[in-house]
Amino acid sequence: MTVSQRMCRGFSAVFTQKGSVSPWLCSLRCLRDIPGRKKWIWSPSPQSTALPDRRLISTSLSVYKLHKRDLEEMVRSSEALSKEEEEEEEKFDADESFGLLTQKYPPKPFSQASSADLHNVRLQTKEEEEELEIKPRLGRRNTPYWYFLQCKALIKKNKLAEALELFEVQMLKEERLRPEEFNYTVLIGGCGRVGYLKKALKLYNDMKKRGLTPTIATYTALFNACAETPWKDSGLQSALKLRQELIQKGTELNPIAYRALLKCCALCSDLRMCLDILKEMVGNGHEITTDTFNILLMGCINDKENGFRYALQVWQQMAKLNLKPDLYTYNLMLTAAKYCGIGDSEVASKLLLRPSEERPSHLRLNSGREQGTKSQRKKRTNAPALMLPDVEALEKNMFPGDDSKPERPDRNQDGAKDSAKPESSDHSDLSDRDTDGSLVISDQGQLVPESTAENSFSEPAIPLPNLLDLQSPAPHVVSLGTVATPSDRLALMGNMEGFLQKMKDDKVAGNLRTFILLAENVELNSPSESSLLAVMEENNVKPDVAFFNTLIRKKSKKADLEAAKSLLPLMLQHGLSPDLYTFCNLAIACRRRKEGMQLLSDMKQSGIKPNVQIYGALINAAVRRLNYSYVIEILKDMSRNQVAPNEFIVNMLEFAAQYPPNYDKYQKKDHYLEKIDGFRAFYFRWLKWMPGEEAPHPWTKYRYKNLAQSKDDTKLGQDQGSQELK
Repeated sequence: MTVSQRMCRGFSAVFTQKGSVSPWLCSLRCLRDIPGRKKWIWSPSPQSTALPDRRLISTSLSVYKLHKRDLEEMVRSSEALSKEEEEEEEKFDADESFGLLTQKYPPKPFSQASSADLHNVRLQTKEEEEELEIKPRLGRRNTPYWYFLQCKALIKKNKLAEALELFEVQMLKEERLRPEEFNYTVLIGGCGRVGYLKKALKLYNDMKKRGLTPTIATYTALFNACAETPWKDSGLQSALKLRQELIQKGTELNPIAYRALLKCCALCSDLRMCLDILKEMVGNGHEITTDTFNILLMGCINDKENGFRYALQVWQQMAKLNLKPDLYTYNLMLTAAKYCGIGDSEVASKLLLRPSEERPSHLRLNSGREQGTKSQRKKRTNAPALMLPDVEALEKNMFPGDDSKPERPDRNQDGAKDSAKPESSDHSDLSDRDTDGSLVISDQGQLVPESTAENSFSEPAIPLPNLLDLQSPAPHVVSLGTVATPSDRLALMGNMEGFLQKMKDDKVAGNLRTFILLAENVELNSPSESSLLAVMEENNVKPDVAFFNTLIRKKSKKADLEAAKSLLPLMLQHGLSPDLYTFCNLAIACRRRKEGMQLLSDMKQSGIKPNVQIYGALINAAVRRLNYSYVIEILKDMSRNQVAPNEFIVNMLEFAAQYPPNYDKYQKKDHYLEKIDGFRAFYFRWLKWMPGEEAPHPWTKYRYKNLAQSKDDTKLGQDQGSQELK
């Protein structure tokens, strides 16, 4: 407020007030309140009571008018002085002013009682300030290659869901980075190893939408995902579509990608398609290795009827190329002997027992189109390789037609062939024998003539041939006869002793998986089975719980519960303890009510809770004998332990609860079906209070918490696996 404004306000107050204060005194007070004029403005003494007249008032006004300029200059000078004083106080030295304020303001008395509360209040205020503090957003600290390394490390630790979440949520949504080809390839490879085909194809499509070019490694991972998916039909269709896309683009696969495609055909299709892929590989000039033949053996195992014969023929073709088998090859041969048959024994005899001079020549050089670098072409020319005629001949021998079955040529010197004659007339060296031209397997695991099978002790036994060798079979072996059991098929490979000797000749050391497969293939209660532990000790292989569970399962399937229990002390001697699979294998042999209830009691005393697999084995054993009281006791124990039944158990119980066709209990009496009505009444009540166990989706554990993605995957899994689940 300026001086003139203050003056006008003062005079207006003087003339508006009435009575109490005189006008001249009010004017003087207004003049006295003006800054810078306190020293020279006259003020009357309090003793004077005379009131001024109008002349005094006019005098004061004239004085103010005369010194108006002086008043304004005094105000300006006072404001300049105050600013200079403030600047001098700010420039005052801190060392000189330290402690001066304590003299002016003495400290407050210290209070011990309020210190804790004050400290808590300070901490609370600090925490509130930290929470309310707005953190500045940092810039990009990571790169696509950093995410590639992190995803690769997570996949190695079997954390595929975390790797997918890191890529799709943190990298793409939060940091909004542009992914590269290797980011997608490593995730597609992780999905391929676990068979997560839906996610692998989704990543592949997203990769193409972003304008990224897939590499051969990407296609290899996609083929592997098609091979490992639980739904083989959809996997094969996806692989064929992908292969057609590659043909249209003109993209040529490398040997690794071809092996992935070959694996997909071996696991999802049949052996014929595998041979077609093999022809394409040979035509493109790619080298055929041991891994290629291992994949062909996987395709042979899918054929349960003729798979073992196919595996032996693939082995022989592999031996012609001088390719040494590895440990995986030997394990696949044992797997084929366990699960697959030999097919028609006559056809198998003609194809497998031919002399080596009648087999096609080998060690041919590759005449296909040479590709690759110079070093790769040198390797191909120095290594034996297949030719298209070799693959076609292999296919013709593995799948002989009805009119084109291979025939055994005459062994006479003239080499004449007579296809109309029976096979026994083709062998002049066996015409003088009293035999029908076939050999059978004796109790000692050796081949003897069928006519002298009963008197096998009077003549020396003929050793079994080892079909893993390329040498000519024994001349006394005419046919293979009936090969029905895994032990018979193992005998064609030299039994356990001959098989292990073949591995030793190829400098291949067996592992635990090898001896587990041998335990499944050797004959029950044979000397080979008894010497398994000793042979494992010679090969420096320690048995584990899975090995003993295999032996227990074999004895339990023969309903020999005591023999299966006799292996438990042997497990304890090796420092092993039984697990759930051990009790599950023992439950297979518990075909009586007393045995099953005793097994459940022993498990409870051991602190092991029975699971659905153990109850399923007990119910299966009871239903096979139609022991309904035994089944009811098992169901009661399941309800007490709150073990939900699965689809396998419900199917067995539904079968047990049905009446046989054309059964009438009033016309005839069946000893086994006397208690079926009581079981049916209990079973229908049991279904009402027992919850069912839903089979988990095979892709559930690889999904992260994303509702939209889970719905899509669940719908696709139901569409793809509806037929397989049924």
